[in-house]
Amino acid sequence: MSAATRILILGGGPAGLGAALGLARRGFAPTVVEAQDAVGGNAGSFTLHGLRVDYGSHRLHPATHPAILSELRGLLGKDLVERPRHGRIRLGDRWIHFPLRAADLALHAPPAFVLGVGRDAAARLMRNPPGGPGGSGEVGASGGAPGASGGETFASVLLRGLGATVCRDFYLPYARKIWGLEPEEISPVQASKRVSAASFGAMLGRLLPGGEGGGGRSGRGTFWYPRNGYGQISEALRDAAAAAGAEILTGTRVVAVRLRTDGGAASHASPGWPDGGDGPRLAVEVEHGPGRRLLACDHAWSTIPLGVLVRVTDPSAPPEVLAAVGRLEQRAMLLVYLVLEQDRFTEYDAHYFPGAVVPFTRVSEPKNYSGCPDPAGSTVLCAEFPCSTRDPIWTAPEAELGDTVREGLARVGLPVRARVLEVAARRLPSAYPIYRVGYEEHFAKVDAWVASLKGVLTFGRQGLYAHDNTHHALVMARAAVECLGEDGRFDAARWAEHRRAFEEHVVED
Repeated sequence: MSAATRILILGGGPAGLGAALGLARRGFAPTVVEAQDAVGGNAGSFTLHGLRVDYGSHRLHPATHPAILSELRGLLGKDLVERPRHGRIRLGDRWIHFPLRAADLALHAPPAFVLGVGRDAAARLMRNPPGGPGGSGEVGASGGAPGASGGETFASVLLRGLGATVCRDFYLPYARKIWGLEPEEISPVQASKRVSAASFGAMLGRLLPGGEGGGGRSGRGTFWYPRNGYGQISEALRDAAAAAGAEILTGTRVVAVRLRTDGGAASHASPGWPDGGDGPRLAVEVEHGPGRRLLACDHAWSTIPLGVLVRVTDPSAPPEVLAAVGRLEQRAMLLVYLVLEQDRFTEYDAHYFPGAVVPFTRVSEPKNYSGCPDPAGSTVLCAEFPCSTRDPIWTAPEAELGDTVREGLARVGLPVRARVLEVAARRLPSAYPIYRVGYEEHFAKVDAWVASLKGVLTFGRQGLYAHDNTHHALVMARAAVECLGEDGRFDAARWAEHRRAFEEHVVED
């Protein structure tokens, strides 16, 4: 019977909670362990000065699979609202609407940028006339596909696809700020995962009437957002999973994933192993407050960072796997919040800063995401600083960080004139995977070793070292649930098919 199969899910973000809900609806009784006191992980929300705010900028994009969107609408009801995208990019000394609009580019982009884009397009047409060899200019046609660099880099792929002007003035400086690397050091996989219009033709298509950039039928001009912050998605998944029979343990840290090596014989059972010698082959040691305990399970589904999973597995991974996981780098994110004594700072939901004139990459205003005017008289700005945990800014005091944000905004013509009621900081040590050239070899080695652990599955944004959105994480959760049979056996071949499909995911900003 399915209820007799014990499944432990590590991590209470969207992927883990989505899997718990799917399993519980099928009659399983999974247990979710989450280290934080609240669910959601990096996709969670918290209250600051009476306002609900997120860990950075998050949206539920129109690219969400219809079945998943339908499920979330059923869980959230009227609290999931469709909102227009209304952001701006700082390009040189000008503001350009984001998502891009053809008329706005023509009227407001720096003239040198418009001329440069025109020259790049003309040169491209001369090299590759329409219908001729290589005329499509798509990234995937020349080595941008995941897992095969062929001497390519993020920079070379985008320069070929978008031209020098767009790369010089936007994508390449933005890449330096986000990942802390020169674009030539970044794998071409990053271009396929992160840049969804990585050819001039694709970008132009988004600007045409009815195209994807102007709010046409694809809906790229809108997004979905919960009224009570993005974390409400995870909270709704938690509540539904618990109601269906899942157990959710927050404030519970994974200490070790123990793999039984005694062959299952009672006389050789590991000391302290739950259920004695005839128990399951897996147990997860967790810590809650001052106490620790072993939770026996038939399956351990992990959505925690891949490196953490490898390091807590016992017996330990081979030295070559530990070395490989040490080369899978993570970009940290410092979030600085300014609570302002005014109803709204600007009409825009987010401002993007590709240039080096300010140290942050984006400033968002949560009130403009939800469209909720309450509470009156105050609003919050969230500034995002991609960084390393070794950078001095990571440990800078909040007062100093608040000054840095205000000075930066003033530098681009957005002075903070209202009284600052509070400055707060949140630090995410594992915000983005860093796809340095050659990372694929290290990931493959780690991934293969984890796949060899019977009963252990890793998925989700953190679990697969993936640049993915929430809707991608929920797709992974649904796929994992589908692969588990009623008899408790996991279909590894079917999961491999899903994994190949995951490689096609493209991040929506």
